[in-house]
Formats: sequence, C-alpha cells, structure tokens
Amino acid sequence: MAAMSLAMGSGLRASAQIYNPIPLPPSNEITDTLSDADIPTGFGGYARDYTVYLENGDQVAIDLISNEFDTLVTLLHPNGTTVSENDDGPDGTTNSLLFARMTESGVYTVRVRSYAGQGSGEFFLKVARLRPI
Repeated sequence: MAAMSLAMGSGLRASAQIYNPIPLPPSNEITDTLSDADIPTGFGGYARDYTVYLENGDQVAIDLISNEFDTLVTLLHPNGTTVSENDDGPDGTTNSLLFARMTESGVYTVRVRSYAGQGSGEFFLKVARLRPI
C-alpha cells in the first residue's frame, strides 16, 4: 500500500503544472510557438496566455497571425471573465483580429489558441493601443 501511495504521489507531482502566464514585452508584441506543452483547453488543443496592463478607457486591437494554424484569440478581464474573442479577422484569412475598449484598469490576459483545438506552431501576437488622431 505504501509503495502504491508513493508511486501515485510521484505521478501527481510529475504531472502538476503551475499556471504562469507570460508578461508581454514592452513592445506588446511577440513571436512564439503554441505546442502540446502549453495549457490544455479541455476540449482539444492547447492555449498560451500572456498578460498586459490596460487602463480604463484604453481601446485596443489584438492581432494574432499564424501560417501554421487557424488562430483564435481571447481577451480575459483581470477577474477571469471573457471580455471578447475573435476567430477570423476581416481580411478573409484564418488570422484573428480583436477590438475592445477597457472599462477597468488592470492586468488582462490575452489567450492564444487554435480554432477547434486543431493545430499548433509559430505565431505572431501584437496588442496595440488605439489613439484618436
């Protein structure tokens, strides 16, 4: 029994992962790779999370581009609820373009994943604050 508990305990430690979203660099853009080492979504596929500080009143455009998979981008409020989500942008490709206006200041999460959990690979993510001209 003790050997079984030890074996089960070791397996749990080995499979436990700590959730650790990646802060976007000061440029608010990054080229990275979505893989099976990322967060399982629970309905197929994986997600990679990035954090960015946004202020009340900010209007943002979030671009997610990949030549390797059909992208899906989600913006999560600091409390974890979905602010907005986009699958395909207006350019007729499978890249994603999301627009949102913040109603609260805080650290938001930008979630990168593939549509319907199908695919992985390299992507480019950019969060741009839109300013009036």
